[in-house]
Amino acid sequence: MSAPLPLLKYVASAAIFLAGTALVCAADYLPPRGEGWATHTPRQEGFDPAKLKSAIDFAIASEPKFPPELAKAVDVRDLRLAIPLQFAGPFSDPIGPLKPHAPANGIVIRHGYIVAEWGDTQAVDMANSVTKTFLSAVAGVAFDRHMIRDVDDRVIDYVQPTPDFALEHNRPITWDQMLRQTSGWIGTMWGKPWWADRPGKNPWDELAAGPPPVGQQWKYSDVRVNALALALTSLWKRPLPEVLRQYVMDPIGASPDWHWEGYDNSWVTIDGVRIPVVPGGGHWGGGMFISARDMARMGLLSLNNGRWGDRQVLSDAWIRLSKTPTGPNPGYGYMNWFLNTGRKLAPAAREDSVMFIGNGDNIVFTDYQHDIVAVVRWIDDAQKAEFVRLLESSVAG
Repeated sequence: MSAPLPLLKYVASAAIFLAGTALVCAADYLPPRGEGWATHTPRQEGFDPAKLKSAIDFAIASEPKFPPELAKAVDVRDLRLAIPLQFAGPFSDPIGPLKPHAPANGIVIRHGYIVAEWGDTQAVDMANSVTKTFLSAVAGVAFDRHMIRDVDDRVIDYVQPTPDFALEHNRPITWDQMLRQTSGWIGTMWGKPWWADRPGKNPWDELAAGPPPVGQQWKYSDVRVNALALALTSLWKRPLPEVLRQYVMDPIGASPDWHWEGYDNSWVTIDGVRIPVVPGGGHWGGGMFISARDMARMGLLSLNNGRWGDRQVLSDAWIRLSKTPTGPNPGYGYMNWFLNTGRKLAPAAREDSVMFIGNGDNIVFTDYQHDIVAVVRWIDDAQKAEFVRLLESSVAG
């Protein structure tokens, strides 16, 4: 006997409602603290399993390699040797910890659920410049707590002045310019002068050209990033890893395994207390040491626009600033938010997708269109866009 038409409509409406509820619940899932992160199969989360496997196989096959003649003598995974070789030049000697890293690994998440993992995603390794994302998060917490009243305020008006910050050239520099890497800051940080970082063909060219104009040129410079780290340490008057743990990492349920390492000589005394200052990258060693799983939590925080459950860890205003293109480089927001402006970074992804990128490469890719976070560790930089293309093509629905 057939059901009456009104009943069929009711059942259909209820099914649609329940399906919608399931989608909302999936999108709202956040992993609890610890290792109890729920998994779904690729098919459950709308992936073509074979195509997703192809993307992962590509990532594994694309782990960076040294030329054969160098690979015989140096293991590319041993950063104690690889980093000094990569950044060879004046003042390039490491002053922070370095160690060998695990083989290629990564994780793909959709609607908060783990869909795929490869390699050792709990290996705690250097994140290199993804450290900058954590540094900008510490600045974001200061902004949200009104410790930084306006990002266009001068940094010098907030911090314990050092001789370099007090230079006439540096006095107009704002928080916004430091976060966007357009500050043009000059000086020496922990024995590394501003002109010696990624100097180009001739290491003396930048020094010969003189101080860059404040706020007008974009330059990826760990010296200037480290100057921001010093300014934020002066602002908080406590070690930045403590701040990050209290206000960001603990609220998002990160493991206790990550650690943010400083340099041998990066210490300051504030109000009579000796405090370590951590760097914003791994150019000279140190920086953030973290697992792919904990990096994925940071990606989920990005995907949810700073919210974790019922807690706004980073404000909407801060996330908007982080994703606002920088004038001289529209593909960069606040450090280390790489933007897909004009779809130049990842042509296969929508323009609003973002990446956190560190040398090696270490990548946290956030796809707002499909509610996906992917962490890829140790992939050749030239292959990251192709990985994203393969990942995007694996999304069946």
